[in-house]
Amino acid sequence: MSAIPALSANAGGIQQIMAMRQQIIQRSDLLQQIHAAQGAAPTAVGSAGTTAAPAQGFADTLKSALDGVNAVQSRADGVTEAYQRGEVTDVAKVMLARQEAGVAFEATMQVRNKLLSAYQDIMRMGV
Repeated sequence: MSAIPALSANAGGIQQIMAMRQQIIQRSDLLQQIHAAQGAAPTAVGSAGTTAAPAQGFADTLKSALDGVNAVQSRADGVTEAYQRGEVTDVAKVMLARQEAGVAFEATMQVRNKLLSAYQDIMRMGV
């Protein structure tokens, strides 16, 4: 008889995890919509009719993005280690941090793949 309450408790935990998963998916969809809306917005045009120069160079932008991904992964590792030591009891927080780190890494890999593809296309161009 003790297996039935444990099974019910696990079902409740699974429902919580599934609800959090759905929230993550919804937030991801919202972020993609925001990103698409920002990408479709016209670029800033100066009074002379030229586009405004970016605030920082490509290398700086790339470095700051990679630093952000590294920070997310470090935070996820810290939360995971704290959970393993018993300091953090919220498994949802750990799962969310790990998922966020995974998404950030996957996005970084996609950007790398696009950059590599663009570089290869440029190298194949005839001059």
